[in-house]
Amino acid sequence: MNGLQQMVPIGEIVLQTKIAKRAAERLHATHDVFDNIETWCSIQSILVAAGNVSKILWPNQRYKTRGEELRKLLQVKPDNPLSNRTFRNHFEHYDERVEEYFQVNSQGVYTDQAMNPYLNSGLFGHIPTHTHRGYNSFNNTLVFRDEILDLTEILTALDELLNSCKPYTLV
Repeated sequence: MNGLQQMVPIGEIVLQTKIAKRAAERLHATHDVFDNIETWCSIQSILVAAGNVSKILWPNQRYKTRGEELRKLLQVKPDNPLSNRTFRNHFEHYDERVEEYFQVNSQGVYTDQAMNPYLNSGLFGHIPTHTHRGYNSFNNTLVFRDEILDLTEILTALDELLNSCKPYTLV
């Protein structure tokens, strides 16, 4: 990759990171004044922006070399949490997840967009399996059924990546 070929995706990483950071600020602001739409809009923006960065750094097989070169240049570690797009996929393919759920669950219990699902979760703080999407404002985690994503960990990884981009762009 030549200089321009590096600068364009790095510039996009910077943009997507700034989008995620702004969304995180909006999300934090919803903690004091509950706004369900803004909460989920902010969460979705964080997930999409992080997913876009992930696709740049861990592209499909056709662009594998580009991803490897960018990860090396930006010193991205192999265990970087941005490499996992599972939660972004849960939200992006929500319709499929709902259909799959009802194929194996005929029960009438279905909870979505739960706020602080741990507080009303029954014994020992376990999240009910019927909670599909949930957000815990106390520790900044997302829930999708029995999976948990730490948004702070994702935002920290984006901040570290932004710092790695500084020598290559006007951040």
